[in-house]
Amino acid sequence: MPYTNDDFAEYAAGAWPRLVRAAHLLTGDFHEAEDLVQTTLVKVCARWRRIPREEVEFYVRRALVNNNLSRVRKRRVIHLLTPLLPERVHGRHAGHAEHVEERAALAQALAALTARQRAVVVLRYWEDLSEQETAAVLNCSVGTVKTHARRALESLRAHPVLAHRLPESEAGSKAVPGTGAGTGARS
Repeated sequence: MPYTNDDFAEYAAGAWPRLVRAAHLLTGDFHEAEDLVQTTLVKVCARWRRIPREEVEFYVRRALVNNNLSRVRKRRVIHLLTPLLPERVHGRHAGHAEHVEERAALAQALAALTARQRAVVVLRYWEDLSEQETAAVLNCSVGTVKTHARRALESLRAHPVLAHRLPESEAGSKAVPGTGAGTGARS
């Protein structure tokens, strides 16, 4: 049974928050993230009826990452980063100042990564994809994913605020500070 426009509207509405969070980590800017997701969903909508049902998530992730890489290649402009993920701006809790500082440090550290390294970090540690799945989304080899992940983690470990939060090696631990990744919880 082929997809309908109603199927796409339902998918887009349900996936929007998750896609915006992933795009925010890719772009470093909430408004750019919303634009990236909107552009991606417009392109996906045009091909919606031809996407096999079992490949929708893969297709959308790949389109999101590819659209971001195209955006980076076209603009080559330094973007100002929002220091907080939008859904956490208004929350007050014990340790809020430390949490805000950690989020700002994470955003700053992610901004220092290359677009491909950032894509690998977001897909591996935020979206919780395996190395093979990440390689498929990025259309590269598993070795390339491992190299980008290793270099990205080295760069993140060099950041003074994040150094104590990252594992010494990628094997066995997938926690990236402030994301909730690897735990099944999303911030």
